[in-house]
Amino acid sequence: MNILIANDDGVFAPGIIALAQALKPLGRVVVVAPEAERSGFSSALTLDRPLRPVEIAPDVWAVNGTPADCVYLSMNGLFDFEFDLVVSGINSGANLGDDVLYSGTVGAAFEGRLMKQPAIAVSLAGPNVRSYLKPDDYQQAAQWVHDFIAQGVPELPPRHILNINIPDVSELKGQKITYQGRKHLSKPITSQVDPRGRQVFWIGLAGEAVTEMKTELGEIGSDFAAVQNAYVSITPIQMDATNYAVLPALSQQFSSH
Repeated sequence: MNILIANDDGVFAPGIIALAQALKPLGRVVVVAPEAERSGFSSALTLDRPLRPVEIAPDVWAVNGTPADCVYLSMNGLFDFEFDLVVSGINSGANLGDDVLYSGTVGAAFEGRLMKQPAIAVSLAGPNVRSYLKPDDYQQAAQWVHDFIAQGVPELPPRHILNINIPDVSELKGQKITYQGRKHLSKPITSQVDPRGRQVFWIGLAGEAVTEMKTELGEIGSDFAAVQNAYVSITPIQMDATNYAVLPALSQQFSSH
């Protein structure tokens, strides 16, 4: 198996180092990641300047671009072989609910959505994750990803990926298939004046998770609920964001004008 690993925390991030090491028993592992952190870049591609991939170690490449750039280059000519699977992560911090819209980790996985196997976005979720500095801190999550892939990635319809969030706990209770939860509105922006007298702004922190919603999915709960209860959250998400349920009503409304 040829496995492509990308991320949005940068090629030297401890999560990607731990993941690459854990997946090596499964086949050839190639890391292609941004040369520096590119969190929040979603599926952005760089169109205003050339990209420069640099091999900094055997099968480890740094790119002066976005997470999606890394996967795009890797699947469109950077290498003379094809990949069987794209794994994005392990992200330092959760990608739950509405955050998947902004996530560079998820964006990189979506760039690999046309693979024969579903691409995977993996994040380590916990309040102290950002303070972690060593690959050892990601070892349990990386081993879980290895075991998940080794037993066979579940089949999904085309243009789907799996968004996986692994709670940062000493012992995982298991895994749950989940739906994408929601968050309350983000906190207000913060305004400050820099040392040169210019007004600057900080984007507000993300809002809290919405209390578990009623669904018609039986016992299937949200990604937030799974992680809060020490379960790995596995959410199938798709590129097609069309709301098919409202299409007939909207079509009828506009056709009557």
